Amino acid sequence: MAKMSNPHTVLPGSLSRERVLRAAVRLADEGGIESLSMRKLAQDLGVKAMSLYNHVANKDDLLDGIVDIVVSEIEVPNLGVDWKTAMRRRAMSAHEVLLRHPWSTMPLVSRVNVGPAMLRYVDATLGCLREAGFSLEMADRAWNAIDSHIYGFTLQELNFPFETEEYSEAAKNGLSLIPADKYPYLNRLTHYVMEGRYDGIHDFEFGLELILNGLDRFLHNA
Repeated sequence: MAKMSNPHTVLPGSLSRERVLRAAVRLADEGGIESLSMRKLAQDLGVKAMSLYNHVANKDDLLDGIVDIVVSEIEVPNLGVDWKTAMRRRAMSAHEVLLRHPWSTMPLVSRVNVGPAMLRYVDATLGCLREAGFSLEMADRAWNAIDSHIYGFTLQELNFPFETEEYSEAAKNGLSLIPADKYPYLNRLTHYVMEGRYDGIHDFEFGLELILNGLDRFLHNA
């Protein structure tokens, strides 16, 4: 039987930084960032591991590069529309992109990311808020408050122990742990979930609107 060829193998001389990074993103999406290594990446591309170093300096450079690719997929604020609309679109887009690349939130918040996509993303965000009337200092605080919601909510959603359709059953199973005489409000809420009166699922847009509306009030009262 003929040996199957690797569908991702590159031709000699056709390797580039872009191809290396795109392949690394795909591997991270498939197996998590913990599974990503220079050796595995080289095998996936059908090249020698040493040839990768012509395009990425080291593992840190690789990680910075793939984070920047993820950031490049996020919609940047459009200065031509209302700032709340622009920042809402930015937040929704970021949340969707981070869910699409489940490994990416932690390196995004824990590394110094200064790639071109990240710099454009941050500059456009600051520009949107500054042109809306926020001072530079408050623009910086505002987008960090919004991003704290994006990153925190995304990590919570990715690591939540139940699927949406399992939540009602989980509430039933956990009811015995929260007797009404000791935890009356939590017990009542659990019954709401069990009875289908409330799904209990956290709402990304709810928190986002609280932040945007609070910033809007601050802007008009400043």
